[in-house]
Amino acid sequence: MATKGNPLGIDIGGSGIKGAPVDLETGKLVHPRLRIDTPQPATPDAVARVVDQIVDAFADEAGDSPIGVTVPAVVIRGTVLSAANIDPSWVNTDAQALIKEHTGRSVTVLNDADAAGLAELHYGAAKGENGLVILTTLGTGIGTALIYDGRLIPNSELGHLEIDGYDAEDRAASSVKEREGLSWDEWIERLQRYYETIEMLFSPDLIVVGGGVSRESDKFLPKLRLRAPIIPATLRNKAGIIGAARLASDVAH
Repeated sequence: MATKGNPLGIDIGGSGIKGAPVDLETGKLVHPRLRIDTPQPATPDAVARVVDQIVDAFADEAGDSPIGVTVPAVVIRGTVLSAANIDPSWVNTDAQALIKEHTGRSVTVLNDADAAGLAELHYGAAKGENGLVILTTLGTGIGTALIYDGRLIPNSELGHLEIDGYDAEDRAASSVKEREGLSWDEWIERLQRYYETIEMLFSPDLIVVGGGVSRESDKFLPKLRLRAPIIPATLRNKAGIIGAARLASDVAH
């Protein structure tokens, strides 16, 4: 009979599905993460089968502990209400019930940026911070997580704020910098407009910036003129896995 083990975090992305058991004391992965290509088309059943493969692969380390699963979408009480980088058939799918059916495990499903925010709160750049922390992930789009006094306010989607007549992420995501061949200074000008709008609307105590481009944060964060401190995330591409596992454990208890 399976015994209780470390909770499992699984991060569903547009190109890959990654998972690993997490030590919640340290926030570190117990085992190197397993990555499997996202099936194409990325329909709910096809993705749930891959999630089940990852659960099976970590049966010894995870035991019968809960699993947390991120999706690049708005999630309300386990049901997916939007679809970014996954198949449109996810919309209105009860992902929590579907994945539980495939895996036979207790499952918590949440937005991927929300998972990254929880990871940074408990183990990363936002640890010990009170008040309002806003995490933004700069990548293909702009993902966001709002955390107030240690509590997640889910599904914020502030990458879709309309600023100067544009969807914010269509002007300021790191993919736009690459696609349009923007210099750092040109991109910084767009980021300044985005973050000053965020600051005007929400008055955060801290802004944390994740996404792959945060590795080069020294090239742009020091040049942004804001009231709130703005700092790079620390957990990189492991944040979704760690945050998902943390929330799954919290929900189970």
